[in-house]
Amino acid sequence: MAGAFPISTSKFETLGIKSIQNTIISKSVSGKKLARQIDNQRFAFTVRIVTGTRSDVYGELMAFIMKQRSGKENFTIIPPEIEDARGNESGTVLVNGVHAVGDTTIAMDGHNNDGTHKFRAGDFLKFASHNKIYMVVANVTSSSNASTVTIEPPLLTALADDSVVTYDNVPFTVHLTNDIQEFGVVGTAKDGAFLYQYEFDVEESL
Repeated sequence: MAGAFPISTSKFETLGIKSIQNTIISKSVSGKKLARQIDNQRFAFTVRIVTGTRSDVYGELMAFIMKQRSGKENFTIIPPEIEDARGNESGTVLVNGVHAVGDTTIAMDGHNNDGTHKFRAGDFLKFASHNKIYMVVANVTSSSNASTVTIEPPLLTALADDSVVTYDNVPFTVHLTNDIQEFGVVGTAKDGAFLYQYEFDVEESL
């Protein structure tokens, strides 16, 4: 692991999120669709950093990118806005019971109170001891401080009872996807210093 992003001097300007899952689709003679997924789902991001000078932003950022050794190293990224759940949960939520690989409905308890929209569809979750990030795909209502949460993709590894669920400031473990990283000069500041712009692509490391 080679650090966490964003670093203190580098802020997001734009961010695009993608879901990647390779699927082979074919059709039978009768026209029936046949589909087979050949690898695990992962999220990916395209990130653009705010324009800045080398002294203000890009010296530290260049060093951070160099430490990644292209895509060899992993680092964590907390994307803006989508890192926090849209639901109204504020408690210490735990997994309730053991869940097997492939499960998509996860029992949870420890909600701060009962009600609707504890989590909302589109929220991201991370389970303790898991690198993979999962998405909530249906709004969640709790009763007796417990709920059942539907996620995608299916669990890649088993869940232990009482595993902590992270739903705010969710860190994605990622790696760079391109071997060439370019810091482009796009203009100059009032003092004549070069203004740099940088965009990079990352993908979840499973």
